[in-house]
Amino acid sequence: MSATKILSAALIVTAVCRSASAGQPAKIPGVGPAGEVELVQDGFQFLEGPAWDGKGRLYFTDVAGNTLYKLERAAAGSRAAPFLEKQGTLNGLMIDAAGTIFACAMEGRLTSIDPATKRVTVLAGECEGKRFNAPNDLVIDQAGGVYFTDPHFRAPTPLPQGKTAVYYRDGEGKVSRLIDDLAAPNGVILSPDEKTLYVIPSLQKEMMAYPVESPGKLGEGRVFCTLKQREGETGKGRGGDGLTIDTQGNLYIASQFGLEVFDKEGKALGIIEFPQQPSNATFGGADGKTLYVTARTGLYRVQMEATGHRFPGGKQ
Repeated sequence: MSATKILSAALIVTAVCRSASAGQPAKIPGVGPAGEVELVQDGFQFLEGPAWDGKGRLYFTDVAGNTLYKLERAAAGSRAAPFLEKQGTLNGLMIDAAGTIFACAMEGRLTSIDPATKRVTVLAGECEGKRFNAPNDLVIDQAGGVYFTDPHFRAPTPLPQGKTAVYYRDGEGKVSRLIDDLAAPNGVILSPDEKTLYVIPSLQKEMMAYPVESPGKLGEGRVFCTLKQREGETGKGRGGDGLTIDTQGNLYIASQFGLEVFDKEGKALGIIEFPQQPSNATFGGADGKTLYVTARTGLYRVQMEATGHRFPGGKQ
């Protein structure tokens, strides 16, 4: 399929209150979408970590292909090209205000990549003298610190850390373990005001929120929302993967159903479906209204009514 071919099937949005017009997909008011889903490029192995640099470039990773890709001047007809290969199994990405790419390497490292020289620097590789399990996703705060998750996916067994957790690396390089009681913490992001840290576990249906008392210091967690479950699913249920956030504080959480959208109070607004199950998402485009989604073997985009939030410390 051509990289610019518009999918023939219209985007389906499953909203809490569906439109009464038969055959017309209901839009989430103030969120969108404002257009159809477009397949940007396919043929990958397993995509993750989309990150927008604020200058027209989108970076994303093919986890199974061990390659970091760059979509230059991400416009209709553009195709992504390999940017960095065989430099670790990269997963979640975020780009800071200076343009440096921060990346989770599943070999147990939090790294940074200079986009000009492609030089890779290890920012953190261990806690309490032991390597991390397999860092998965991250978010950069205004203080220059990095919150990152460390589940068990692709990690050695027994787990090097003995548990799955969420960590914080401050601007001076000190690493602290913040959370260690979640079932496979995966996606992570801050609220626009950076007063709340959201953590998305993969092996429980409850998504968590933690008050940020100061950079790297969290208060007691609470259940922010509960993801939709298929009939007959038992136990702790199925959780989410990566996520993104808009300027209104709405969260877009990748799940088995698509992108489940919740407002800042945790109210379910609807589900944006894609041809493949998404792993992660980010906003980009000149106006911040283009939603880019990595979904298994394909990279997709769709125009939205909402505008994506740009973190002062790290661009999305």
